[in-house]
Amino acid sequence: MLGLKLPTDPRWVNIVEKNIEEILTDHAYCEQKATSTAISLIVSFPEYTDLVQEMTKLVKEEISHFKMVHDKILERGFILGRDRKDEYVIQLLTFFPKGGSRTTQLVHRLLYAALIEARSCERFKLLSEELEDQELSKFYRDLMVSEANHYTMFLNFARQYGDRKEVDQKWQELLDYEAEIMKNLGTKETIHG
Repeated sequence: MLGLKLPTDPRWVNIVEKNIEEILTDHAYCEQKATSTAISLIVSFPEYTDLVQEMTKLVKEEISHFKMVHDKILERGFILGRDRKDEYVIQLLTFFPKGGSRTTQLVHRLLYAALIEARSCERFKLLSEELEDQELSKFYRDLMVSEANHYTMFLNFARQYGDRKEVDQKWQELLDYEAEIMKNLGTKETIHG
């Protein structure tokens, strides 16, 4: 369904289980960054009315997810730690060259967002199936559904605004590139790392 070329090694969940506080903090910041991405798309591309409408809904949803994760952190007696660099996203963002037309820039941003949401969905699915903590397992199952919808929304917008054939080719190339990145990740208690 997600089209990812390299699935996460299920042993990643063992790393996560050893430090739930870290994964929750990282997850909270992922939700905050997703909120920021949606706001940025509104600010950068206000002329795309249907995109603005959907991003407005997404801002509300992602910030509510941030609150849900933050509440989980507090329920467990933790506090929200500091944000850290997301090596996955940093490496991913080097794929497309800078510049190009506004439409090209928009399509690239939408493809990045789609892929980040797809990987998050895949990780949430793994957590929902493999975590021994049943409360967190259910929590991630519920979020997984939402992430899948986000992935398809971003990909569909990229196809709507760009040339479909070109967008699909870029998407496949980006998926290949992401698989190479993932070969060196999956060893940390972070959503993407």
